[in-house]
Amino acid sequence: MTKHVIIVGAGFAGLNAAKKLGRMKDIRVTLIDKRNHHLFQPLLYQVSTAALSPADIAVPIRAVLSGYQNTSVLLGHVDRVDLPAKKLVMDGQDFTYDYLILACGAKHSYFGKNEWEGDAPGLKTLEQATEIRRRILLAFEMAEQEKDVEKQKKLQTFIIVGGGPTGVEMAGSIAEISRHTFAQDFKNFNPARTRVILIETGPRILASFAPTLSEKATEDLERLGVHVWTNSRVTNITADGVYIGNEFVAASTVVWAAGVAPTGVNQTLGVALDRGGRVIVETDCSLKDYPEVFVLGDQAHFPGPDGKPLPGLAPVASQQGKYAAKAIKARLKGQTIEPFRYLDKGAMATIGRNKAIAEMGPIKMSGIIAWLAWLVVHIYYLIGFKNRLLVFMQWAWSYLTYKKGARLILNKEWRTHTTPK
Repeated sequence: MTKHVIIVGAGFAGLNAAKKLGRMKDIRVTLIDKRNHHLFQPLLYQVSTAALSPADIAVPIRAVLSGYQNTSVLLGHVDRVDLPAKKLVMDGQDFTYDYLILACGAKHSYFGKNEWEGDAPGLKTLEQATEIRRRILLAFEMAEQEKDVEKQKKLQTFIIVGGGPTGVEMAGSIAEISRHTFAQDFKNFNPARTRVILIETGPRILASFAPTLSEKATEDLERLGVHVWTNSRVTNITADGVYIGNEFVAASTVVWAAGVAPTGVNQTLGVALDRGGRVIVETDCSLKDYPEVFVLGDQAHFPGPDGKPLPGLAPVASQQGKYAAKAIKARLKGQTIEPFRYLDKGAMATIGRNKAIAEMGPIKMSGIIAWLAWLVVHIYYLIGFKNRLLVFMQWAWSYLTYKKGARLILNKEWRTHTTPK
């Protein structure tokens, strides 16, 4: 009898699971995602800073899975899951399953201050990336024609909230384009005077890395002209700027990179969640009372060797996706497999041109060697030869010329005719 496996989410976990289950006999796979593309999130910041175009880091889900005859793809939003009934509801329709893989990812968390999102967009989707790009490029265009010195200073001030890899990469990239890419493009103001401020609540940025690498990254950012403010807590964000404690800093563009929260589907499951809202899973990534349901990636709380939950990184999600597919195959054969163990291959963060840090077990690297390693790893993990080639060519062009290839300001309004009231 054919078993139905539903996978929710086509991120790193969901897509890897689908590919592993593809072409397997006696299995029918349905992959559901609210978007039609798989997104390579680690390079989203390069879209937001005009280094890459959206199509360079995204690929249609159907194109990736078109060769698997047992796999169908549906575009939709999962509203809730009924675990006892083994069904989920998507846009009002019921879908039953024999096995379920939940890999819905995460969204930004504003720690109870969701009203800040309008003035400080996060960076999880292509829509957010192109909106941040629009705000960055528009700020420079407006500064070119601004006569008031204080208003021009505000337009040239960019604040990034959160000192993790995304925040660090954003800060370094904005500093680079202002001092190199835009150096000769504007005549009425000096782009090199752009002020980039990186705000971190903790005592140091990149807290998941070794202190020596964190210190090196701070030094590299400061050489680029980034102001790194640690032990600083944001208390309010408005359209005019950011409050750090009682201090106000005027800024035209604010980017949020401070925290994430799992998808709202978790709240419909009726199972144990951790303080962050992630599902607490068993050693095989399944639910305690529902072994046919696997929860992976950012959605799950899976303790690592140190007892802390595994981080929300692409390698974690990819390995869990492959493991869940392997577990389902084993069960269909009446077999069992060993508990999931994450193979930590290390972590990387790029600061700017020839500047990066990398940590792989006892090996710690920085500078151009780490930067080259970062380039190779990210090109390797991109899906599709075309995307790898395009990104490599764009990076090569940018490196040789200091030019960016996707400097487009796209307005939200698409209509050219207004309807009279």
